[in-house]
Amino acid sequence: MAEVSVQVESEEVCLQPTSEGITCEHLRILKRFSRCPPEAARSHAFHVFQDLIRYGKTKNLQRPSVLCVFDVPKRWFSHFYAVSVLWNGLLIALSLRSVVLGQELPVWLNETLRFLTAGSRSAAQGVSASAVLVQVLLWTHSLRRLWECVWVSVFSDGVIHAVQYVFGLGYYVILGLTVLCADALHPQTGGPASSLLSQLRWFHAAGVLLFLWASLHQHRCLRVLAQLRMGNSGELVTLGHKVPHGGWFEVVSCPHYFAELLIYVSLSITCRGGALTWWLVVLYVFFNQALAAQLCHEFYCSRFQSYPQQRKAFVPFLL
Repeated sequence: MAEVSVQVESEEVCLQPTSEGITCEHLRILKRFSRCPPEAARSHAFHVFQDLIRYGKTKNLQRPSVLCVFDVPKRWFSHFYAVSVLWNGLLIALSLRSVVLGQELPVWLNETLRFLTAGSRSAAQGVSASAVLVQVLLWTHSLRRLWECVWVSVFSDGVIHAVQYVFGLGYYVILGLTVLCADALHPQTGGPASSLLSQLRWFHAAGVLLFLWASLHQHRCLRVLAQLRMGNSGELVTLGHKVPHGGWFEVVSCPHYFAELLIYVSLSITCRGGALTWWLVVLYVFFNQALAAQLCHEFYCSRFQSYPQQRKAFVPFLL
C-alpha cells in the first residue's frame, strides 16, 4: 500500500495566550498532530481502522499477520439474520399478546424500554399499529436475508473482523428495541386488534409498497451476484469476482446496498414518517452502506480495466 505523505505549510508562531490560557501555538500543534500523527502510531492505527471498515473482497490482502487472528468467515453473515429472526420474532409475539389479549409487556422488556427512552414509556402503554407493522416487516426482511444467505448467495473465502461480527449480532437486537423505543417516544393509542386496524393510514400502505419493491430488487441483485459464480446448470464454477451486469447494476456498482437503504426508508415511512429515532437509524444505514459501496466500487475499478465508467458506487446518477 503506497504511503501517503502530508505536507503542512509553515505557519507564523503565535505565543499569545487565549482567554482559556491556551496559546495559538498549542492549538496549531494539536491540529498538526490530529492530521499527521507520529509515523508508528499512524501506521498501526491506519491498519486497524482499515481492518474494521473493510470486509470480504475489499480487505487488503497485505495486512499485518496479527490482524488475521481476528478474522471470521464472511458467510457467518447468516448468523446476524438468524439472531434477528429469533429475537424480533419474540418481540412480535409479545407485542401481539399485548394487542390481542390486552396484557402489558413483560417487566424486563418494559424496564429496558424505560431505560432506553429515559423513562418516557409507561408500563401501561400499548403497542401501536405502526410498531407492530414495522416489527413484521423487519422480521420478514431478516427471514428473507437468512434464506438468501443459506440458499442463494455463494460466499467466497472472504472474512470479516470479529468486532464487525459481534456488532452485527448486537445490531439486530438493538434494532428490534429501537422500534418499540420509537413507538414510546411518539405514542399512539394501542388496544384491541379492531382498534389497531383503525389506526392504519395511507403512509402504512406507502411504506409496505416501497418495502416490497426494494426487497424484490435486492433479491434480484443478489441472484445476479450468485449466478456469476455458477454455471448454466447451477453448479459452482468459481469463487472469483466478475463484473455484474443487468438491472440496477448498469447504473451503480452495489445496487443491493442501495436497496437496503430503501428498505430502511420504507420502515421509517411505516413508522409514521416522523419518528426522529428511526430516521437516525436510516442515517446510520446510509453512511454504512455508502462506505461499503465505495470500497466495492474502488475494488471493481482497480480490478477490471474495462469497468463501466458511467456506474456510480451507491446512489444512481449521484454517488
